[in-house]
Amino acid sequence: MFSDNKKPRVTTELGGQPNRIEKNTKIKGDIVSEADFRIDGKLDGNVKTSGKVVIGKGGYINGKVECVNADIEGNFNGELLVSDLLSLKASAVIDGTVSVSKLAVEPGATFNAACSMKGSGASSFKKVNETAKAS
Repeated sequence: MFSDNKKPRVTTELGGQPNRIEKNTKIKGDIVSEADFRIDGKLDGNVKTSGKVVIGKGGYINGKVECVNADIEGNFNGELLVSDLLSLKASAVIDGTVSVSKLAVEPGATFNAACSMKGSGASSFKKVNETAKAS
């Protein structure tokens, strides 16, 4: 009768709770995590995660980001390595270099980047690089 079994349970992949950098927060440095990350503030540095990176509408990253998936509404400047899906919302502004498996761009997004697309999954990045070195 008073059971919580009917409530939906929220689970996060791999690393537990997602991380968040709120607006009006500025961080200078590198971040390594296995959990998802949402950035609504400003980050000067690198992010490496086996999860998803979300840059909110007011968020900004200047540096290198390595992740599985990324949703970008804000600004990014640097090197972006996404092993699966990169989704750019209409308000996104991207400058730099991008390497992805899949790319979705909404009308209105600004995409000023050198972009290379690889096969799906992180293992494909490694195989392509190893093949190039062997030749």
